[in-house]
Amino acid sequence: MIISQTPFRITLGGGGTDLPSFYHDHGGFIFAMTINKYMYLMLHKLPVTERKSIIRYSQVEAVSSIDEIKHPLAREALRMLNVDDYIELTSMADLPAKTGLGSSGAYLVGLLTAIHAFKRDPVPLAQIAEEACRIEMDILKEPVGKQDQYMAAFGGFRTLEIDREGKVKVGSVAVDSFAADELVNKARIYYTGIQRSATMVLKTQNTAAASKTAKDHGRVVDALLKIKDIGYQIRDAFVNQDLDRFARLMDEHWMHKRSMSAAISLTSIDDMYDHVKKEYGVLGGKIIGAGGGGFVMLYCPEKGRELDAFMAGHDMPRIGYYPSSHGSRITADLSDYDDFNG
Repeated sequence: MIISQTPFRITLGGGGTDLPSFYHDHGGFIFAMTINKYMYLMLHKLPVTERKSIIRYSQVEAVSSIDEIKHPLAREALRMLNVDDYIELTSMADLPAKTGLGSSGAYLVGLLTAIHAFKRDPVPLAQIAEEACRIEMDILKEPVGKQDQYMAAFGGFRTLEIDREGKVKVGSVAVDSFAADELVNKARIYYTGIQRSATMVLKTQNTAAASKTAKDHGRVVDALLKIKDIGYQIRDAFVNQDLDRFARLMDEHWMHKRSMSAAISLTSIDDMYDHVKKEYGVLGGKIIGAGGGGFVMLYCPEKGRELDAFMAGHDMPRIGYYPSSHGSRITADLSDYDDFNG
């Protein structure tokens, strides 16, 4: 049995500029971090006497061949890396799916990491990230970008510079424990209870950014250009350990992001955000991920406990987190080398 552990991510700046509809014309920039909330994949080779593979997630599939698997990420990852053994694959996570933390990317990168270990085939992190991108973007044609896969693979505080051909240059930002503690204490995360697929939001952005004849093209591209610039400024705020500056830039970032589509936010979230800025001194905030629900981050310098009580009273509990320094990794390998190699 092989177990992989893959972190979820929080985008801190530049969100949305990692989609090909934008970076093909303008290049993209992402600044993000991974956190100590994880996706776990357990991959176990079954004896040939089983004559089936079992895929466990929110459903359970028992299939005689890879082509029969309904879970698209599992099917395409196993197919890409030519896994022809009967296997049992089980996934579980610290946080629910469809909440804006890159769970699909974490699942796929974690699975690819596990399969490479299964096959005794170590490869660079960038290769795993690109394999995941190829599956989601090219094979499954999902309207996603490249940040989730690269963040899941590399982990830590990272910058992703994406050129017009889609090549990704991964950088790191040194954030010491004092700054990390300050971030966790002031940039609080709350669960809205709303689970949603990012597909609709991202399809809308993709269509508007890609087609110069789309009625929203100019507005969406202009907003993304501003978001990209703010992403660089947010990176600099972390380098300078000026987190209050990060919070104010996050507020500006959120205003531009909201302007791209009505589906990105909800009236109830907007009303809550306006209220906590006035009543609790929140300097900035945003919905984490593409939008539409999931988790919200609110930066509150002084009245954190009061903010927690207010949010809990509106069924939005605070979620504890801490930055994670590592990307996807194998945490247990209980297999016999000879068993995989005949």
